[in-house]
Amino acid sequence: MTRYLLDTDICISYLRGKYALADKMDAVGYSNCFVSEITIGELIYGAHKSGDWERHEGDAKKISSMLEVIRIFESFNLYGIERTRLEGIGQIIPNFDLLIATTAVHHNMTLVTNNTKHMQRVNGIVLENWTKAADNAFVK
Repeated sequence: MTRYLLDTDICISYLRGKYALADKMDAVGYSNCFVSEITIGELIYGAHKSGDWERHEGDAKKISSMLEVIRIFESFNLYGIERTRLEGIGQIIPNFDLLIATTAVHHNMTLVTNNTKHMQRVNGIVLENWTKAADNAFVK
């Protein structure tokens, strides 16, 4: 069974009730969906930055209570390899995105993201975009 690492943008869309993501997650099985520690950190940052902490303070808790949070420590070596490679060819991507992507590769997971344009630069990455009908039959 495929295991999916959900990028932060997908989690935000889920929290907003967009793209029938709850239906898609139900179809693939919530037990097959995971998030990175980085995503939890980004959700907490987003709640603080939003100017409406009370409304968003529970976002990270909701996601981390629904989905298993994957540690990034074991993926640091691959992150270093990929960052060095991408810098060498002048195609660097933001560090947090690269950490999430290399965590997916390290754990042999499919990364679910709407940021496929730059995530596809990572060697060995398998991507799906559940905001598009091609990867999510529930999107109308």
